[in-house]
Amino acid sequence: MGILKKFTRISKNRKYDYKPRFYDDKGKGNPFKIESKFDKFRSTVDTPRGIKGKFNSAIDDMKTEGDRNMKMRLIIILAVLILVFLYIIDFDISIFYKR
Repeated sequence: MGILKKFTRISKNRKYDYKPRFYDDKGKGNPFKIESKFDKFRSTVDTPRGIKGKFNSAIDDMKTEGDRNMKMRLIIILAVLILVFLYIIDFDISIFYKR
């Protein structure tokens, strides 16, 4: 029995110790986690589901101040688009002036 035991014995599982070649384990996190590089700046990622959670995240987004340059750029773009639209439909501005 001792001779057959060497051939029929099931070996133990061995631990597979895999390290990626270019993985730096000094604080970058899990290299296998798939996420966008902008996820840490988004307020909508990993928010609680449900009406109350969505409402609270919308209120929090409204409270945060945006970039002033972005707001001015948006206002200028909207003004230019409105003027182009009014020119295309041949809008007459003289209706706002008294004669």
